[in-house]
Amino acid sequence: MSETAPPPTATARIFKMPSLGADMESAAVLEWLVQPGDLVQRGDVIARVETEKSDIDVEIWEKGRVIAHLVEIGEDVPVGTPILQLGTSVESTDPISATPAVVAPSSSSTGTGPAPAQVRERVFIPEPVAEHDLPPTSEPARDLRASPLARSMASALDIDLATIAGSGPEGAIIARDLPFNSMEGTVEAPAKSQPVAIDRMREAIATRMARANHEIPHYHLERDVDLGTAMDWLERSNECVPPGERVLPAALFVKAVARSMAEHPNLNGFWVDDRFQAGDGVHVGMAISLRTGGLVIPTIVNADRRTISEVMSSLREMVAGSRSGSMRSSWMHEATVTVTNLGTNGADRVHGVIFPPQVALIGFGRIAARPWVAEEQVRPRPVVTISLAADHRATDGATGSRLLSTLAHSLEHPEEL
Repeated sequence: MSETAPPPTATARIFKMPSLGADMESAAVLEWLVQPGDLVQRGDVIARVETEKSDIDVEIWEKGRVIAHLVEIGEDVPVGTPILQLGTSVESTDPISATPAVVAPSSSSTGTGPAPAQVRERVFIPEPVAEHDLPPTSEPARDLRASPLARSMASALDIDLATIAGSGPEGAIIARDLPFNSMEGTVEAPAKSQPVAIDRMREAIATRMARANHEIPHYHLERDVDLGTAMDWLERSNECVPPGERVLPAALFVKAVARSMAEHPNLNGFWVDDRFQAGDGVHVGMAISLRTGGLVIPTIVNADRRTISEVMSSLREMVAGSRSGSMRSSWMHEATVTVTNLGTNGADRVHGVIFPPQVALIGFGRIAARPWVAEEQVRPRPVVTISLAADHRATDGATGSRLLSTLAHSLEHPEEL
C-alpha cells in the first residue's frame, strides 16, 4: 500500500460487477465514464459494459468519490468481481494497493445492475470436415486401388477416393461404391456449405431457448378478448394528450399482466433447484426486437404498482434505449414474467417459449376486427388473442386458465387498472 493511500475503512466501498440474470456469468467494461477523483451521485452512469445481448450503461446506487478503477477496459471478469473503489467525498483518491479478491457470483443473484458480458467476438458454425480437409498424419497412406471408371467419376464429382471403402477385388473401389454414381449422366457435386457467422446475442438466445425446450415441460393456453371498451377508453384518455405522450395498447397489456400476476403468484416467479420460488414483486420483462436482429428484455420493476402512464413512459424509454444500444442497468432487474407483443409485427397469436428460470410467458397477437357475439348480435369488434406458455412443474392448466380469465377481465374493464 502506498504511503498516501488510506487504509481500508468502513467508508471505503467496493462496487462489484452486477448481474443481468441467473444465467449470466461475466462481463467486459467497454468504457469508464467516471475517473478517479470524480464525485458520483445515486443514479449516475459510471461505465458502459458489453453483454451478450447489448451494451449497457451501468448506474451506481450510492454517492461518493471514485478512488480507483479495479479492472481494465476490455477485461472480461465474472459477475461479482470488484470493478470500482469508492470512498467518501473527502477521502484521498489514492487506491488501495491490495487487489480485491474476486467474489464468486451467486446463482440466485438478481441485482439491478448491468448484465455480465464478454468481449465481442464472431462465432462460426463450422461446416462438416471431410477427412481430406484434415492435416496429414504420420500414418502411411493406404494403397488406393480403383477402377478407371471409379477414378473418372470421382474426379468429376470431386470425391476423395481415400474416404471410400472398396467392394471390388482385393478391396478395389468400383463405380457402385461412390456416393454419387449415376450412370445416366454427370452428377454435379453439391456445393460445400459456408460458415454462418452468428453474433453473441444470437448465441445467447440459442443457448437459453435450447435449455428452455429441453428442461421446461410447457403447456399452452389461449383466450380471445374483446378490446372494444379498452380502445374506446384509450381514445378518450388520449384526446388532449400530445402524440408523443399518448398511451398505446402495449401499456394496457403490461399493466393488466402485472395486476393479474399479483393475483396469481404461483405464475410469478422462478423454478430453481427443483422447486418454485415466488418473485419478490411483479417485475415484467418486455421482449423488444432489435432492428439488427435478436431481442432484449428490459424489465419494469414493480409494474403492478405503477400507473398506466408510468408504464407507457417506461416502455418508450426502453424501446428507444434498446434499439439505440443504450440500455441502462436499472432496466436489467430479473423479470418474474415476460410479455411479448408480436401483434405489432402482424402475428395473430403467439406460441411462446418461456425464458428460464421464469415459469410463464404471456403473448399478445395483433388487434384485428373479428365477428363477436354480444347481446345476441354478431358485430365486428377489435379482438386480441392472448396466449400463455407456462411451466407444468410449477402450475397446472386450471391455474393458467384462471390467470387468463383475470387478464381478460382487466382488459375488458380498463378503468379498474
